[in-house]
Amino acid sequence: MTRVGVLALQGDVREHAAMVASLGADVVSVRRVSELESLDALVIPGGESTTMDKLLRAFDLREPLLARLADGLPVLGSCAGMIMLARDLVDGIEGQQTLGAIPMTVRRNAFGRQVDSSEVELVWELDGSQMHGTFIRAPWVESHDGDVEVLATATGPDGQRHPVAVRRGRAIATAFHPEISSDTRVHELLLGLVD
Repeated sequence: MTRVGVLALQGDVREHAAMVASLGADVVSVRRVSELESLDALVIPGGESTTMDKLLRAFDLREPLLARLADGLPVLGSCAGMIMLARDLVDGIEGQQTLGAIPMTVRRNAFGRQVDSSEVELVWELDGSQMHGTFIRAPWVESHDGDVEVLATATGPDGQRHPVAVRRGRAIATAFHPEISSDTRVHELLLGLVD
């Protein structure tokens, strides 16, 4: 059975775990290096990216996680997880570190504050179908390298369309929260990356 970890340091761990379990995978809450070592894929949930960064370092998970990602561990980051997977940040907190798994620049809180949270209909570019996205203090992709595939875009408060779901290799990132909808396509995409 496929073992999918959910980084359980902070954020909406339970919702991702329930979604992954509903797709038939074995779910592991990841707080220790030993839990990280046995995974087939990993989810980095939404939450607060600066807190996640600090806790990754405090729990000595940062370097082992970087090594697993470099070895091709399939990973999905949603909202704060997107920020964590970025190479570069706009509006990051001083000293904030990312994992650099996707060569993109992400703008933190691009869609506004908590009170600006919204639900948006997106186009899922893989098949042109509609997808519902919930944005909570969400980032967007400001720029990305040419080998980053845009999976979905949304119109931001600036009136411009911005990438809000991307994939590069075995790394997927969404600005929205796919775990709080009944739509399983994002998590299915992650499971499809497992050998």
